[in-house]
Amino acid sequence: MGTLVYDSRLSIPVDDRTLAHLQVVILGKLRRREHFAFTATVDGREVGLWLGPSVALEFRYADRRRPAMNRAWLELLADVAASRDGLVIAPEPVEVPDGRSIPRRPAAPTRVPTAPTRQPRRA
Repeated sequence: MGTLVYDSRLSIPVDDRTLAHLQVVILGKLRRREHFAFTATVDGREVGLWLGPSVALEFRYADRRRPAMNRAWLELLADVAASRDGLVIAPEPVEVPDGRSIPRRPAAPTRVPTAPTRQPRRA
């Protein structure tokens, strides 16, 4: 588990694979001198941050090896970062052999079957 450190005051735990993708997207926007919002969950609470070229950021990795990049995920994160709501961590799309990507979706909640209700008889 890596860490994104915002302005030396806030540490946001992020797994290394996600952190590497966030780093590429965030640094790309900062290189273009863009300001944007970033929303993350820290200690179970949603935290909104304003990122810009003057804010100190650190990307701390737990593992020395950098993970392989998923181009579809980078494009998705860049699109999300350009939206009015700003950057949020979107689920990684699954790459399929023909070059397309399919978004990963969380499993649907399991529905507990309910007993059918009996309708009263009309006379």
